[in-house]
Amino acid sequence: MLIEILKSKIHRAVVTEANINYVGSITIDEGLMNAANIIEHEKVQVVNINNGERFETYVIKGKKGSGAICLNGAAARKVVVGDVLIIISFAQMDFEEAKKFKPFIVFPDINNRIK
Repeated sequence: MLIEILKSKIHRAVVTEANINYVGSITIDEGLMNAANIIEHEKVQVVNINNGERFETYVIKGKKGSGAICLNGAAARKVVVGDVLIIISFAQMDFEEAKKFKPFIVFPDINNRIK
């Protein structure tokens, strides 16, 4: 049996940009991606703590060390710069494997730098 569990989470990242004219996705600082074990083009769920919006998109790699958290395309309408987000990815695993798995959880500071 396969179950879906939390794989990665960036907890309380701050939106640095919202670009309605881009072709969709979320741009995330490569350093945050690496720390959270998220890869480019991976599907993520985005939860906006400020307004309760919850949506799915995919990840584009941002410049390492930039602190970038940019919502692109239609998703840009669901945030404003300064909003606080939780970015989550899930994985399907065998039930027994999932019992032993430890998710990658990152707690960035207000500048999206790893604490």
